[in-house]
Amino acid sequence: VQLQASGGGLVQAGGSLRLSCVGSGRTFSSHAMGWFRQAPGKEREFVTAINWSGGGTYYVDSVKGRFTISRDNAKNTVYLQMNSLKPEDTAVYYCAAARRSYCCQTESNDYDYWGQGTQVTVSS
Repeated sequence: VQLQASGGGLVQAGGSLRLSCVGSGRTFSSHAMGWFRQAPGKEREFVTAINWSGGGTYYVDSVKGRFTISRDNAKNTVYLQMNSLKPEDTAVYYCAAARRSYCCQTESNDYDYWGQGTQVTVSS
């Protein structure tokens, strides 16, 4: 599975962005998917994940109620809708395909395929 993330940009605090991650290959729908982020000088951290069907999701506490993950298997795409953005959300965001189909893996080691990352910058 090859993944291509897009949708990042510069936004003011309180604004919104929607990230997209398009996967290639016929096995996309068999993978749980996740979003991670890495801020400057910090380690990559888990943000959210979704199971193969879209029926199960999990969020890190810091984004609960603000971010929504979803997927459209017909389009081989997973989305991350980010609302009420804060400066601390500034990071490079990566989508990843998990080794398994069920949700929800939170460790980087559980993901076999990674997108190239898209920069999200939130100004105060």
